[in-house]
Amino acid sequence: MIFLQLFWEFFKTGLFAVGGGLATIPFLKDITLKYPWFTPQDLLDMIAVSESTPGPMGVNSATYAGFQAAGIPGALVATCSLVLPSVIVIILVSRALNRFKDSRLVQDGFYGLRPASAGLIFGALLEVFAAALFHTELWTGLSSLGAVFNLPAIAFFLILSLAIWKLPRIHPIVFIGVGALCGIVFHF
Repeated sequence: MIFLQLFWEFFKTGLFAVGGGLATIPFLKDITLKYPWFTPQDLLDMIAVSESTPGPMGVNSATYAGFQAAGIPGALVATCSLVLPSVIVIILVSRALNRFKDSRLVQDGFYGLRPASAGLIFGALLEVFAAALFHTELWTGLSSLGAVFNLPAIAFFLILSLAIWKLPRIHPIVFIGVGALCGIVFHF
């Protein structure tokens, strides 16, 4: 039964997460609420690791979640089911696109996908941003406002952002390494 659940959830994710790996985050968050395969904190860790390792974020996350749920077979099912919709869509689109590439309806459809993808990615960005810089779980009203701000993480974010802006020639892997090291040492 778990393999069927993994297949279905990650197939839906692959089918509707238009825009790449970051667009999968809202779907992955929904999975954390429905199944005990991984926690919201695991999701944040998956995003951090997936963004700093080679390979597509959605595939890395599906593999991790599947492995957590059902070991290596679960990782294979989740990964394959995430990729399957893209394979099907690419085959269908490639066969039909030559016939309909000049169609106004097709062009308008592709044009409409752009803001939808941007919205999914921006929503995911806001969720990761809030989870990384604020303790939203501590919010109980205006009186708890001071406890919500993760000041060390906000300071580190601002310093790193300034460094990235002022030192554009430094390779991004250096900033990823510095971020990982600071996270280990200071545990924001």
